[in-house]
Amino acid sequence: MKYMMMDENRIAFMAVILIQAIYAGMFLVSKAAFDVGMNSYIFVFYRQAFATAFLSPIAFYFQWKDAPPLTFFTFCKIFMLSLFGIALCLNLYGIALVYTSATLAAATTNSLPVTTFFVALLLRMEVLRLKSIAGIGKLAGILFCMGGVGVLAFYKGPQLNFFNHHHLFSIHNPNHHSSPVALPNTWLKGCFLMLSANTLWGIWIVLQAFVLKSYPSKLMLTNLQCLLSSFQSFAIAIAMERDPQQWKLGWNLRLLSVAYCGIVVTAVTYCLQAWVIEKKGPVYLAMSTPIALVITIFFSAVFLGESITLGSILGGFLLVGGLYFVLWGKSKEQKISEGLKEGTKECNMEEGKDSTKLPNENPTSSVENV
Repeated sequence: MKYMMMDENRIAFMAVILIQAIYAGMFLVSKAAFDVGMNSYIFVFYRQAFATAFLSPIAFYFQWKDAPPLTFFTFCKIFMLSLFGIALCLNLYGIALVYTSATLAAATTNSLPVTTFFVALLLRMEVLRLKSIAGIGKLAGILFCMGGVGVLAFYKGPQLNFFNHHHLFSIHNPNHHSSPVALPNTWLKGCFLMLSANTLWGIWIVLQAFVLKSYPSKLMLTNLQCLLSSFQSFAIAIAMERDPQQWKLGWNLRLLSVAYCGIVVTAVTYCLQAWVIEKKGPVYLAMSTPIALVITIFFSAVFLGESITLGSILGGFLLVGGLYFVLWGKSKEQKISEGLKEGTKECNMEEGKDSTKLPNENPTSSVENV
């Protein structure tokens, strides 16, 4: 039994490393595709189309017979969820990535649990008790997250050019506009758009809880959202880009990036995350988020030739700190609530035992009362 637990812990640890490595790869290949000239709107459409083509046969094979009926009202909710949480979110993310860097994208991802908590707090799905240590911890996490975003947006600092002589992908497009030093205004726009994308992502996560109550089939819901977001992303892309040359995919980095993001990121990470959450819980998965930042910082400097600034590193650390403060507060509150539930059960069990003993302990009490 002990060895089985050790194996499960090792597998879970390897799984979260793989998940974060996949996300780091998503930031890198997306940025590389944009640097060689791929349109961000077209990229989002192809990404969702690839995800739909891959997930549809799997979803229909495993959950078509057991899927609940899809009412018109539920379909409308899923449509709006796909529009704001996927189509608009990914398009904002794509534009922000063109303006900024893969490192910034990985750093701001650490704010997602904090953003999600803040949205849930506004919708009264979460409670912030400032008189408790856990509540103060969660508030500190929100403040750290806001500070990290501010540092990323307004402070750059000296450049750390350890590997900046490598330009594996961006060499093909030397005029790309991702340098935060050359264009500070576009960097600020990118930070704002990245934060907006993460906010929409957080809202999407929170609102999915409501949709799952009326449509609990997770795989079918994911596939339906991919399908709807494909049509929505196509409408956005065709409105923004009419050049047929931009829509062509060859055997190049463009095809690799959309296939990777559409199939590997959407399908593989979905299965891995579901398994990790089931075995180790959501907190364990969220605690591994900063790993993607570390991987992205190294490989974006090596392969993309990005200049890592001191502000990016400091802002990333603040976001990671905010993440851990919120997670610590959540786990503290969860332990307290579980302890209260156990105490209530024990009290009820003791009261039940006492009530069963009363007639046997004083058999003459009923006679005396008469």
